[in-house]
Amino acid sequence: MLHKTPGIVLRTVKYGDTSVILSILTELFGIQSYIVNGVRSPKPRAAKGNILQPGNILDLVVYHHEQKNLQRISEFKLGHIYTSMHVNIVKNTVALYLIELLQKCIRQPEHNPELYHFTETAFKALDTEPSSVAANLPLYFTLKLAAHLGFHFAGHYSAYTPYLDLQEGVFTDLPPHHTNYLDETASEITNRLQQVKHPSALVNIELNKERRRNMLYAYLEFYKLHLPDFTELHSPPILHEILG
Repeated sequence: MLHKTPGIVLRTVKYGDTSVILSILTELFGIQSYIVNGVRSPKPRAAKGNILQPGNILDLVVYHHEQKNLQRISEFKLGHIYTSMHVNIVKNTVALYLIELLQKCIRQPEHNPELYHFTETAFKALDTEPSSVAANLPLYFTLKLAAHLGFHFAGHYSAYTPYLDLQEGVFTDLPPHHTNYLDETASEITNRLQQVKHPSALVNIELNKERRRNMLYAYLEFYKLHLPDFTELHSPPILHEILG
């Protein structure tokens, strides 16, 4: 049976002489693997293979069988045309971080349209918003993705709860008796990031590169504490080098 769904390409792997296997986050079916034949040959259809690069938003017509791990695509075309993301080194590096984080966190197919639309909005904002937004997008995306995955920080920053306990996932009145917590400044910034409704508002949050770096690693530590089998990402060191 054929289904229409938008999807975001997360990974493209060569298969055989002319085919590719794609990992795509779809609106209808969550993360799925698809094989596409004939997109690496000299034939005209192969030219369409250029639009299958990671980060691209596609309009798809797909075959879907619940019992299969590898699905097939009947039709595909660009669902959104980027103007800067693939050519701006800062934005492209941020996109690679978002993609890697999604791949680390989403391993099982699951219908989650809210997660899909959140991700699509983030990629479109990365493309259209200024670099100051792009620099803060990894922090925003990492925080908000956690909530979509079912774990998030409880409570709010205040004069009475100025510390964020990463181990318990809650704002507290005193520093906890372990090292997995944020200081008052980072806790306050985190609270502001959590209240952001759209990435465009990130332009109002000014951070230096050291603060941004330390907070991102703290958020990833939060993932390690709350997601089984969450492993180290390769992109953050490159991300911080480019943003620096």
